[in-house]
Amino acid sequence: MIDAATLQVWMSCFTGVADEMGAVLRRAAYSPNIKERADCSCALFAPDGMLLAQAEHIPVHLGSMPAAVRAAIDACGTDLVAGEQVVLNDPFAGGTHLNDVTFVAPAFDSDGTLIGWAANRAHHADVGGMAPGSLPPDAVEIYQEGLRLPPVRWTPEVEAIVVVSSRTPDERRGDLDAQRGANRLGVDRLNALHAPGEVQREIVAYGERRMRAALSGLRDGRYEFSDVLDSTGGADSEPAAIVVAVTVAGDEITFDFSGTSEQRPGAVNAVAAVTVSAVVFALRSVVDPDLPANGGALLPVHVVAPAGSIVAARPPVAVGAGNVEVSQRVADVCLGALAQAAPQRVGAASQGTMNNVLIGGPGFVYYETVGGGQGGRPGGHPGMNGVHTAMTNTRDTPVEALERAYPMRVRRYELRRGSGGAGAAPGGDGIVREIEILTDAVVSLITERRVSQPWGLAGGAPGAPGENWLLPGGDERAAQRLADKGTFSLRAGDVLRILTPGGGGYGAPAEAQSSGRIATTVTESSRFGPW
Repeated sequence: MIDAATLQVWMSCFTGVADEMGAVLRRAAYSPNIKERADCSCALFAPDGMLLAQAEHIPVHLGSMPAAVRAAIDACGTDLVAGEQVVLNDPFAGGTHLNDVTFVAPAFDSDGTLIGWAANRAHHADVGGMAPGSLPPDAVEIYQEGLRLPPVRWTPEVEAIVVVSSRTPDERRGDLDAQRGANRLGVDRLNALHAPGEVQREIVAYGERRMRAALSGLRDGRYEFSDVLDSTGGADSEPAAIVVAVTVAGDEITFDFSGTSEQRPGAVNAVAAVTVSAVVFALRSVVDPDLPANGGALLPVHVVAPAGSIVAARPPVAVGAGNVEVSQRVADVCLGALAQAAPQRVGAASQGTMNNVLIGGPGFVYYETVGGGQGGRPGGHPGMNGVHTAMTNTRDTPVEALERAYPMRVRRYELRRGSGGAGAAPGGDGIVREIEILTDAVVSLITERRVSQPWGLAGGAPGAPGENWLLPGGDERAAQRLADKGTFSLRAGDVLRILTPGGGGYGAPAEAQSSGRIATTVTESSRFGPW
């Protein structure tokens, strides 16, 4: 047995390595999406592929990364030598969506014994496909979304294929180099630490003990919750249901998504690894946010995701938007169910979307997710304003960096006052973001909560839904309401306006406060275009 202090030192060492990998990746990257927005994640794994530690990066990346490492080991692990790396982005082989490229590198000691793995995942702004940004919302097959790589050894020939498939080849080359460099640092640090096998095993065992103890604090029982996706991106798209039944039995827990809608034409389908990542995020947020982030903590957690459903899609359906939008709704329903098992630990729904904006033109592709309102929280804590919530915690692209890198101008970037739901703890406000296009371009929008609203909890009011607008030539009088998802062309001088959802309120407000809050919501929203 390892004493508690020594164990904590080892865990902190591994986490520190993952943090350092992330810093190297960001600093060496070419694209604003990785360098500025930090749309990347890093982790370390034991020789058998068990997660040892991860940095506090992107939840949807990290929760699904063990599946990618397992796929890399199964495909190439027995034959790899020092210095080699495996690359993949196939959502049906451990990936999430094609934009997320994962590198996995083995670490060997001086006598050639495998001592662990370093891995990182980064979102590339374009990997081909039928629309700039490689997230066409109306795609019906994954082949329309871009280049698809199963787990393969990284070679100059593979690099040439990835680079030539992108609309922004130089940017891809630089970001790929940054990813490989981050893994090289991780391998060097693993070699320097040279943690004995018993240390790695005890880290995993400790994670399991902590999770089982946390689950024992929940009320046994079966708790159900459901929510909707406004649309799934395909032609004649209709809402889809996300349904979960959470069963707590002693020190184990099961999330069963039976009853969820079947996969649909359109890109809003998620692979099972994405669903698992959302489950893990929601559970850790509720039972103990300080739980060790390792594979042991996942052993008492069971996920039932019916194959062929929108939360466990089967090839060759398109899945690009499932990673960004289905993951958010899975997190919402898990939190809604857990609120019944652990009252006073769960807040109202946050904005429930990543508000994906993709703009591409001659020589550039821009990708951004826009923050919104966080749900009000127990204890009288209002939701935060204008932040990324749930499955993403990226930063925004600073206006200065955006305008330097792309032929666009940010005309407005402010909080959407009054969009949070009323409550004893009001929901946080969303964001208003206006971008003027300075050249002809193609735009794709993948957004949610444009019809449904982020729900309130314990008597709180829902948050305001989001809105998408086009101002042709920047003319306010000609403003056109846009659909939640779609790809369309813009002319130089056109303005895209995104109003993101507010968070739900928590707790019943006093009657006067409630009526005042609602009045503010209507007044503020109506400033930004006709209803």
